[in-house]
Amino acid sequence: MQTHEIIKRFREHFERAGHAVVPSASLILDDPNLLFVNAGMVPFKPYFLGEAPPPWPRATSVQKCVRTPDIDEVGKTTRHNTFFQMAGNFSFGDYFKEDAIRLAWELITNPQDQGGYGFDPERIWVTVYLDDDEAIELWQKVAGLPLERIQRRGMADNFWSMGVPGPCGPCSEIYYDRGPEYGAEGGPIADESRYLEIWNLVFMQNERGAGSGKEDFPILGDLPAKSIDTGMGVERVALLLQDVDNVYETDLVRPVIQKAEELSGRKYGANEVDDVRFRVIADHARSGVLIVGDGVTPGNEARGYVLRRLLRRIIRSARLLGVTEPVLVRFAEVVRDAMGPTYPELVSGFDRIAQVLKAEEDTFLRTLESGSRIFDTAAAQVKAEGRATLPGDKAFQLHDTYGFPIDLTLEMAAEAGLSVDEDGFRKLMAEQRARAKADAAGKKTGHGDQTVYRELLELGATEFTGYTELASEATLRGIVREGKRVRSAKEGDIVEVVLDRTPLYAESGGQESDAGTIVSGNAELEVVDVQKVARKLWVHQVRVLSGEIAEGEHVEARVDPEWRVGARQGHSGTHVVHAALRQVLGPSALQSGSYNKPGYLRLDFAWTGGLSEETRSEIEEVSNLAVRKDLPVRVVYTDMGGAQEMGAVALFGETYDETVRVVEIGGPWSRELCGGTHVEHSSQIGPITMIGESSVGSGVRRLEAYVGIEAFKYLAQERALVQNVAAMLKVPDVEVPARVEALVERLRAAEKELERVRAAQLVASAGSLADQALDVRGVAVVALALPEGTSGGDVRTIATEVRGRLGERPGVVALFAPDGGKVSFVVATTSAARDLGLAAGKLVPAFAPAVGGRGGGKPDMAQGGGTNPGGIAEAVAAVRAEVERALEQR
Repeated sequence: MQTHEIIKRFREHFERAGHAVVPSASLILDDPNLLFVNAGMVPFKPYFLGEAPPPWPRATSVQKCVRTPDIDEVGKTTRHNTFFQMAGNFSFGDYFKEDAIRLAWELITNPQDQGGYGFDPERIWVTVYLDDDEAIELWQKVAGLPLERIQRRGMADNFWSMGVPGPCGPCSEIYYDRGPEYGAEGGPIADESRYLEIWNLVFMQNERGAGSGKEDFPILGDLPAKSIDTGMGVERVALLLQDVDNVYETDLVRPVIQKAEELSGRKYGANEVDDVRFRVIADHARSGVLIVGDGVTPGNEARGYVLRRLLRRIIRSARLLGVTEPVLVRFAEVVRDAMGPTYPELVSGFDRIAQVLKAEEDTFLRTLESGSRIFDTAAAQVKAEGRATLPGDKAFQLHDTYGFPIDLTLEMAAEAGLSVDEDGFRKLMAEQRARAKADAAGKKTGHGDQTVYRELLELGATEFTGYTELASEATLRGIVREGKRVRSAKEGDIVEVVLDRTPLYAESGGQESDAGTIVSGNAELEVVDVQKVARKLWVHQVRVLSGEIAEGEHVEARVDPEWRVGARQGHSGTHVVHAALRQVLGPSALQSGSYNKPGYLRLDFAWTGGLSEETRSEIEEVSNLAVRKDLPVRVVYTDMGGAQEMGAVALFGETYDETVRVVEIGGPWSRELCGGTHVEHSSQIGPITMIGESSVGSGVRRLEAYVGIEAFKYLAQERALVQNVAAMLKVPDVEVPARVEALVERLRAAEKELERVRAAQLVASAGSLADQALDVRGVAVVALALPEGTSGGDVRTIATEVRGRLGERPGVVALFAPDGGKVSFVVATTSAARDLGLAAGKLVPAFAPAVGGRGGGKPDMAQGGGTNPGGIAEAVAAVRAEVERALEQR
């Protein structure tokens, strides 16, 4: 049975059982605890935590997931994978244990011609929590499982929680016996390779307190409503139903390996070393394509860094298999074809995905080139110092700073006849991971104590009225100070207030929250910020300007009308610029982030390379033409399926409700899912003036613009600037560019002439410096300090010229240039000096400590720097002494 059929049967089975079919969420969700969605229940966490009311009593989904803690282990075994699909069914206070067990058992064991998977019931085992006698009885009652195939396990294995205070409960895991050829008898507690876990049923019935680990936390009591959360591993079911040994041989993964075989000319299964590389490619290709598909671009932090590691491991593994041509897009095409039926966005967005992958591969190939040069320098220094081991800190620098894989460093070191201090490298890696882990822990906000908001949410969601009015009568439902609910607030207090209805927009979708006021009979509150809690509750942060306010009072919430005018211009302007961008660059130029406020917009989009001045001007022109056309703005409410049929653009990482809001500007020209406030006609946006275009990361560009009155102000400032420059140059405005260009050319010519004169002076000074050579046992030694501020490049030039002036004599030149609190130095030797064993690189360690520095190089020339200019005289003496010592030992 093919994987797509496995997924189809899962969805249909639970849809027939009354479950809402929920599409997979993006891998990127706004969760401070997660880089990527790593379990099927993650998108449903707000419902299980009570932060939001569930829109359905029961639901089912097949969620794409990525787990990355064990990236380095992927490929070494057939068990580790970064990407997988988790099929699940969920009950939010609806059915419980018996129905969960029954629904799972029916799907697993029903014959394939009746829509099931057709597993042999006699080969199914289950585990339950230690004291969950109810689950044991239900497995016997519903499935007829004998007691000998039901095993009890402790909290570490069969008790589930999110790792934070909140819902938890015992679970029951379903295993399939693969047969004696896969391991020992005795059920899951004896051998989990033979008895393969395929499904975990979580019975969410308790509330846990604070604690660490899987077992160290108290159970506080029972939940008011019991729920179900299950997860079935799609890939594991596939390997069983396709009768293959492991996930890498299933229908959606094996094609990537086949492509790698085709490109490399090698065969999977021939040897374990190559097999590891094939598996790395197959696993990481799926993860990388799905992650890029959800809007992540390679970078040096967080998700971008993980993605970069995945992609670079693919490239490196392919190279170790002998493939020298670009590979990322080739593998991505295979993933697209295999996964597209389930995730059509991989097909529709493939141009953008391919663009990001190509840019990253080009970048990494340049990294390999530059890293190789750095490695060569380090290896030469190690050999020059008479050592045979590359230090761990150097290997770590290559890995951490230049993205050079450690296995590549090991291979190149072996080719150079060196070993690598792997222990030192891994120690530094462990320290880095510990710092990263501590940093991540420090940044986590977790779920915090949401109790006060849950109480207010139980009173009902806030009704947002801001689409149709700027002032709304409301009831003050709650006042919160420092996380605690209070009855009242007085003048000078800064608190949070929750209303039953409000016209004030809460920050979301890139749009800043509204400014405004809340007034009652004797109080006025300035609204400082508005945020959503659980996507249903509008929380207003306010400063009490006068009077006193109390819970239960009737108030009026008012939006600052001028603020709203500018806010609508900014948000609608963002949509217009996005549409213009796609019109000019093509549909792959998709927005990956935005921010807008009155008069200003910022839009990030996936693209490689900067935009030309002509392209920026064209985007600005298309945007303003749309404004001039006075395009109608229309709002349509539909479901996600209807929005997709309309061709509406969904933003990466956003979570949408069952009913979505589509904002159209000019019909299909701009059609996006959006909850923001907008103008009624495009002409109300006013002029759009581009003020910047820049890079904000690998494969991501940023456009910035002013709109409305802010655009007028900006253009007025630009006009005044041109007029001032014209007045200074005493020319008409239109002649300013030509006159400035002429001045710049004159300045460049003058700088070139100065550079020519300076170079001539440097060459001339070389003769006088060579005349100052001291004879040390027949070797001419020029060891001197140059004038303050001489650049490092000039030091090298002078040293080369002085060495040339020494002619055929044995000679050593060591020049030092102080510059503020630093020192640059260069050592150069003549051929005759090198014949005497005087190598430039070997002389550096003798004097470098005196100037607090380090350096190295080849026998003919070495260079470096230090931090102690006061030690130059000592360094000069050390050079002369080292030359004499070296000659004495000959």
